Amino acid sequence: MQSENMNGLQNSALMRAAGLTEQTFPSATLYIVGLPIGNAADITLRALWILSLCDTIACEDTRETRKLLDRYAISTPSVSVHEHNERVALVTDAGTPAVSDPGARVVQSVRDAGFRVVPVPGASACITAMSAAGLNAYRFTFAGFIEPNKKARDAVLTDLCRRGEAFVLYEAPHRIRELLMALAEKLQAGRRVVIAREITKRFESFYTMDSEELASWAKSHEPKGEYAVLVDEKLARSTDAPDEQTLRWARALATELPVSRAAALAAKVSGVKRDVLYTILLNEKNAHRAD
Repeated sequence: MQSENMNGLQNSALMRAAGLTEQTFPSATLYIVGLPIGNAADITLRALWILSLCDTIACEDTRETRKLLDRYAISTPSVSVHEHNERVALVTDAGTPAVSDPGARVVQSVRDAGFRVVPVPGASACITAMSAAGLNAYRFTFAGFIEPNKKARDAVLTDLCRRGEAFVLYEAPHRIRELLMALAEKLQAGRRVVIAREITKRFESFYTMDSEELASWAKSHEPKGEYAVLVDEKLARSTDAPDEQTLRWARALATELPVSRAAALAAKVSGVKRDVLYTILLNEKNAHRAD
């Protein structure tokens, strides 16, 4: 245990209020610690406590991690991920380890060896971007970084675009233009796309556009920083309107359940969009009241 680190934290009113001084942190354990993706203030109290408590911090890049540790006066030694100790915290340069990250292999190896792995939740670029993108989607696919080879990339994008559900991609600045140009060729016209750049950092930006605008946006913007690209679910066409049998199901459900719940259940069974059914049922209910 790093006693010199712990003394200051144990005297912190915030740490005591969070109940960290009363919690148990077992040895022979790998702690998966989420770190900020840009704004250093996004680190959690539990993450700070674990980083001070553990014997060693296994890093993606010890130089990057040391910048954050020094900010919070944490002197715990940091090593590359192939080194081991009694109580270890695994971190990545930014975000949550083992998610779109080679740290997953470390986690599996530790579990295979019979040791405990404890997650310490932190920031995720995907979820952070989703929370501010305003997509019209109840589910999405996280694709992360995809193969940069053109043939492989096109195959993945074709599949994602065809399936119709919302999806999230990560991309580096030197490849973002090629990715957006490829997406522009494959997406349905009018499908909404949100490009998030430098999330939580000083120059954080969110750009919302239709798929037809992607190519021109890619050409006119200088690539800077890390990107998350969020594609909304496929637009409903007129052929997505419910048939009479689906409407009968939905109307019957609406006599026993709230309109929102009836629409959700009917949508799950029929495949018709929940919002389409909800609008129809609500209009019919309002019309009935007016009569």
